Amino acid sequence: MKVSVIGLGYVGLPLACAIALKTNHTVVGYDKNKNKIELIKQKKCPIDDVQCAKDLENVNFEISDNVNIIDNSDIYIVCVPTPVLNDYTPDLRPIRNATEDITKFIKKGQTVIIESTINPGVCEEVVVPIIESKTGLRSAVDFDVVHCPERINPGDKYWNVYNIPRNLGATSPEATKKMANFYRSFINAEINEMPNLKTAEATKIIENTFRDINIAFVNELAKSFDVLGIDLMAVIRGASNKPFAFMPHYPSCGVGGHCIPIDPYYLIERAKLSGFDHKFLKLAREINNSMPEYTINLLSEALNNYEKPIKKTTIGLLGLSYKGNVGDLRESPSIKLKNILIEKGADLLIYDPFFPEMSNVNSLDEILNKSYAILIATDHDIFKNITGEILKKNNINIVIDGKNCLNKIDILNSGIYYKGIGT
Repeated sequence: MKVSVIGLGYVGLPLACAIALKTNHTVVGYDKNKNKIELIKQKKCPIDDVQCAKDLENVNFEISDNVNIIDNSDIYIVCVPTPVLNDYTPDLRPIRNATEDITKFIKKGQTVIIESTINPGVCEEVVVPIIESKTGLRSAVDFDVVHCPERINPGDKYWNVYNIPRNLGATSPEATKKMANFYRSFINAEINEMPNLKTAEATKIIENTFRDINIAFVNELAKSFDVLGIDLMAVIRGASNKPFAFMPHYPSCGVGGHCIPIDPYYLIERAKLSGFDHKFLKLAREINNSMPEYTINLLSEALNNYEKPIKKTTIGLLGLSYKGNVGDLRESPSIKLKNILIEKGADLLIYDPFFPEMSNVNSLDEILNKSYAILIATDHDIFKNITGEILKKNNINIVIDGKNCLNKIDILNSGIYYKGIGT
């Protein structure tokens, strides 16, 4: 078969490499980003994925920024982003545009697979109507639509496209079975056949909404326990020794990445259209969105102890990525922290080894040497090695640990002000 992968980012590129390496299918890739296409052609992986970078060195398949490359495909796999707009409502334009592109080429007997994260109903209410109206073909008769939601964890050295179990649903039982076997041909993990499209769509949404809710829970506890004088991290460690019915989640300066801070809005908005109000999900989003501002308030309170304002004080912001040891800015709370500090007039220094072009100092040593106070916004390994001795040597007065990744006792024993999130 000819398999076209539309969108060569964190989801599409590893998938295209896997299919090309593990099967005899002809694989092509399409992405509108010309710079990304050039990097891939040079065997330079444009994403932070160790397995994908390795695969890319050993695989050859055609890629282009010209949509005509997907013509005459048996399977079209859509791996485009599903962001939200400024008002947090879902932005389905990438899905719509990709589907429109497919309608120029789709014929009877072909299959469209959506891997992008979407709310229940998008396949049947958006994708299928676009194809049917543009082509005159009939869903589940002339063509099939399948949803197999991606499961990617950027920067993970163990879990990758080959070993993460997947869920798959389609417009017909026959298509479900056929496409499940297609995925089994290159994935060495369970391919769970779901009863229908909506059920498959719902799985990814609730996975990430579950995490968002639990993170919101501990973030609210962080605020509460700060008032009560309780170290939340110590409490979580204690609760974690229960061998059943407890799963630890941890507070921080905010929630980032393409999934957790985005996916709940897709469910919230779709349920609203059917007359249901997801109060719990909206509250979780409100709490998690408040954490960057809360973190800056902790910094402001710390500076007040030294009779200093944020304005014109040299603050070192350590980290821009949304998670440690990856170069990924998507929905990063670090960017919100940066913007708030700029608005408040801080003399802001920034360092992230993954984004030297966005840093205004050249090294960790330099930012420590020049800062009055530091704010840890990303738990890169290089930052975790900061000790009380290093801070004292550099005359750092205040540490706001937005990721609770430093040794609190060591820093306090060095006579330096330390405040984590909930600690």
